[in-house]
Amino acid sequence: MTATAVDCDYSIEGSGPPLFLIHGIGAARDTWRFGLPVLTQHFTVISYDLRGHGTSPQPDGPFGLEELVADLERVRVRTGIEKAHFAGHSLGGMIGPSYARAYPDRVLSLGLLSTAAFRTEEDSRKVWAVVQMMQEKGVEQVLPTLVDRWYTDRFITENRAIVDRRLKQVIDTPEEVFLNVFRIYAGTEMAPWLHEVTVPSLVLTGENDGGCNPRLNRQISGALPNSELVILPELKHSIMLEAGEEVARKMIAFLDRYAEAGTG
Repeated sequence: MTATAVDCDYSIEGSGPPLFLIHGIGAARDTWRFGLPVLTQHFTVISYDLRGHGTSPQPDGPFGLEELVADLERVRVRTGIEKAHFAGHSLGGMIGPSYARAYPDRVLSLGLLSTAAFRTEEDSRKVWAVVQMMQEKGVEQVLPTLVDRWYTDRFITENRAIVDRRLKQVIDTPEEVFLNVFRIYAGTEMAPWLHEVTVPSLVLTGENDGGCNPRLNRQISGALPNSELVILPELKHSIMLEAGEEVARKMIAFLDRYAEAGTG
């Protein structure tokens, strides 16, 4: 059965080669706001809200990764852009490679930011335990656990307004949507097919990201035929809010090397 797409809300900013940005669970396109001033100096940046997130339409029932890929393709078609760079954070880092696998002729390069593959049985048990806890207690009751997974202690202390805004974003996401995308994140395993994704790929994560850690990202980078691995010291999962400018600079440096190599 063909996945049915919805018309997600999107924004276009900047000038230069096109770059699509894909956010993660319970977030919205403002996830990229600290990196955008850097990225838009070099790229035409298209960011969008996943279905059920931000100002995009609510889904009509459960959905899977295939629908999220179809939504991204719908955004691309609506922009009229033929080929572009794509980068995604967390769940977005799974949507991007899945999109590249489905539409290889549309993708110039990929950014896999703070995402996961090659999970062991213990890794999977831990992520599904979070899902079960949210199902039993409600998403809001699990937020303190998520905050600890997402941010360094120093950032939480010095940037409470940013953290609280992010928590409100989660609370404002319909619980069935949040659980739906979290299940997709927990249940997606890219290991069997990552080797099929041959475009230049930047694999980047935080040194202390518990669920998308360097161990998994080294395996992701090793499986991709044309990849570069970057580990950001000290950071946890929410790299776009805690270190958006630094991540943007790493992305630009990678894409500059890609361009210099004459492959784009």
